[in-house]
Amino acid sequence: MTIHYYRKGQKVRFTNEFKVAGVLTDPTTVTCKVMNPSGDITTYVYGTDAALVKDSTGIYHVDVVCNLKKEWNVRFEGTGTCVAVDELTVGVASVFP
Repeated sequence: MTIHYYRKGQKVRFTNEFKVAGVLTDPTTVTCKVMNPSGDITTYVYGTDAALVKDSTGIYHVDVVCNLKKEWNVRFEGTGTCVAVDELTVGVASVFP
């Protein structure tokens, strides 16, 4: 797995595609969980939280300002019409405190 690195304080767009048999499909429920390096988890639910955005059928994103150094973990979950889970990790670095 390749970890992409960003600078502390940078806004990072996390995007996920949900597919059924290779076709982009909207899950019944879309959830995105973001865990910062301190272990704090923020949960976004599409249709409830404006931060979780639907770009088009089956494609969703959330923008996060990564204000702590080290690894950030993101988990997208789909239920219902498209049951899927995808996780990714990014690194955040800075020579400044």
